[in-house]
Amino acid sequence: MGKIAIQLYSVREHTQKDFFGTLRKLGDMGYEAVQFAGFFDADSQELKGVLEESGLVAAGSHMPFESLLGDQLEESLAYNKVIGNDLIICPILPEAYRTSEEAYYKAAEELNEIGRKCHDAGFTFAYHNHDMEFFDLGNGKCGFDILFEETDKTYVKMELDCYWATHAGIDPLQTIQSHEDIIVSLHMKDMTVENGQKRSIEIGKGTLDIHSLWNQGEKSGVKWYVIEQEQFDGDPLVSAKENVVKLKQLIHN
Repeated sequence: MGKIAIQLYSVREHTQKDFFGTLRKLGDMGYEAVQFAGFFDADSQELKGVLEESGLVAAGSHMPFESLLGDQLEESLAYNKVIGNDLIICPILPEAYRTSEEAYYKAAEELNEIGRKCHDAGFTFAYHNHDMEFFDLGNGKCGFDILFEETDKTYVKMELDCYWATHAGIDPLQTIQSHEDIIVSLHMKDMTVENGQKRSIEIGKGTLDIHSLWNQGEKSGVKWYVIEQEQFDGDPLVSAKENVVKLKQLIHN
């Protein structure tokens, strides 16, 4: 069975103020893992200790694209190795790589190279989508297809954000089924529509079939189920607790 994690971007208001204290609170809530979205200049050995103390493991690190290039990649991998993380994720491409088919082909080349270096160093490398990768580039082709058709499956895996796929009109369940050989992680994020606008909301309050996504993920061998929420009506930590409780209820029913 895959493990339940939280993408720390969800509680960024708290991690910015008290990184280690927030990790301890998340461990107490019942999370098994955390996915990083920055390290706030934390010493890697100290962070490793806090994770162990909190009963948490790393479910990947979202690393800015520029931190995956050249010497910075080596530094990024060295830091992640110390904290026990072996999954490196590109969370979004710079805008210059998203403007055309040609740009996405160039991005695929870059991702392949990053993925190869990560693989050679003992890491798994994955790409995380938003909605823009599914936009038609003009002739029925979209960036999502280019990225995963043009990258080597040995080097570039997928973290499917089920919310953003749904936001773009794509069925995340079908996407899991058609890419199950490369999906290592799912972002479990529910969606509702308020005043004609799509927004994220606590799990169980939206329209995504979270139970079916989990079941398909299990069939496909997904390792990480990463809860994420971007918009809130109250304290993000309260929502984080509600989300992990609700997800556990859904998957055991």
